[in-house]
Amino acid sequence: VQLQASGGGLVQAGGSLRLSCAASGRTFSNNRMGWFRRAPGKEREIVAAISWSDSSAYYADSVKGRFTLSRDVAKNTGYLQMNSLKPEDTAVYYCAVDRFYSATLSVPTNYDYWGQGTQVTVSS
Repeated sequence: VQLQASGGGLVQAGGSLRLSCAASGRTFSNNRMGWFRRAPGKEREIVAAISWSDSSAYYADSVKGRFTLSRDVAKNTGYLQMNSLKPEDTAVYYCAVDRFYSATLSVPTNYDYWGQGTQVTVSS
């Protein structure tokens, strides 16, 4: 299984970006796709996660109301729409898939497949 993340870039504060995570090698069903980020000098943290089966979503408090998850089952692709971006959103963003829909969605080790990361830089 390969995950290909894309869509990062440089944007001014208040701007928007849409990240994509295209999966190849298998079709997902009862799985979870998570988005994590790692800012310079900080630990990797969960940003959001979506159930592939029913699209129910979780958002970290820091992004709630600004970021929106979606997925296209036919394309086996997940999306993270990021609006009202802030400088503190600057990080490398990773998508990941949890094959077994673990009880704890925020733990990186519960995810089996990872994308390569895409840089998001928000200037003030």
